[in-house]
Amino acid sequence: MTTSSRPDLAIAGLGVVAGPQQGRSQRMMAAEAARLAVEDAGLRVSDIDGAIDLRRTGGGGDRGSYSDAFTRVLGLPAEFYFVVGRGGALAGLGIAAASGFLQRGLAKYVILVGAVDDWSKSRKSKEQGHRGMAHAEKEGYWGKALGDLRAASHHSWMAARHMAVYGTTSEQLGAISVQQRAWACRNPEAKMYGRPITIEDHQNSPWVVEPYHLFDISQVSDGAIAFVLTTRERARDLAKPGVDVLGQGFGEVAADLWWEKKNFQQMAVHNARRQAFAESGLGLDDIDCAELYDCFTAEVLFQLEDYGWCEKGEGGPFVAAGNIGPGGSIPVNTGGGLLSCYHLGDLTGFAEAVRQLRGEAGERQIEDCEVALTTGHGGELVSPGMCSIHTTTLLGKAA
Repeated sequence: MTTSSRPDLAIAGLGVVAGPQQGRSQRMMAAEAARLAVEDAGLRVSDIDGAIDLRRTGGGGDRGSYSDAFTRVLGLPAEFYFVVGRGGALAGLGIAAASGFLQRGLAKYVILVGAVDDWSKSRKSKEQGHRGMAHAEKEGYWGKALGDLRAASHHSWMAARHMAVYGTTSEQLGAISVQQRAWACRNPEAKMYGRPITIEDHQNSPWVVEPYHLFDISQVSDGAIAFVLTTRERARDLAKPGVDVLGQGFGEVAADLWWEKKNFQQMAVHNARRQAFAESGLGLDDIDCAELYDCFTAEVLFQLEDYGWCEKGEGGPFVAAGNIGPGGSIPVNTGGGLLSCYHLGDLTGFAEAVRQLRGEAGERQIEDCEVALTTGHGGELVSPGMCSIHTTTLLGKAA
């Protein structure tokens, strides 16, 4: 391991509100998660001097937007408050935004919070007679004329392309679902806790958009996650062991042209990986667990290849061999991920990484976990609709 110029940042407190939250607004969930994170750090609300709202879209509609700032509910005296986020890339972008304030001495403790109420909205939508969620994707969405109405449909193109080029099978994608469900069955907080599945269960689950079965698709959830970001020096004096931010990187598929088609079988990992590993001085062998953004099973497959755990096109056999589940060579999405725990964008894996590095993961705890890789993925949900950003954040156990 070599040492590079690492950022002077640490996660000092974590707050999680998980499970159905009917009757609670996103703002109320965000405020509660923030309160828990501040308490977890051993701080007072009055100690927090900055706040960042992590939202999945900057577009219109009510998807991922709050009616007002959670800071008012909490009575938080933030000297700055603004919104950051893009699709599922929340924690990574939020840390990058907050770092400038902390490293320039403009803030001491920044609270970052994301919240969703998709499960509650889906219940309400069904009561109104809709089969799915009634939101912006059904109102003037650009892909409607082509039959591309949902995230599952435009992500399915990428899975189908990988299958066509490399011979990847549905059963191999199912191996990802099965192994992540095995992790979820060790996590009492997970939506699918106590509900293991087999490859046969995966294959027998309904088709949604070929090649995706129901069990290839992430959860619909309510909840909120918050964390306190500060400097490493300040984190050493707080209630819980700090989790150091070791390196970050960012990638964008706009760097390559869509019509060259290679973007349909990979993610924008290359630049993000290069930046994060260079800043941290780490190598792939240093990673003890990987919390990969898993909106669909193929995205996990792509990242295993693109980060280098296996060669391009070999992801199918790699996961079929059991490498990402309990006892595997690289533990992936150890809390169950978006597929089997809950869906709060990259905050789901980020929170799990913090718990692993603090030794708080219970039955699923990775032995001697010192470095975790977390990723985010997303785009704009309204227009153009196609996910394109990729973020890499490397976290480490405090020295």
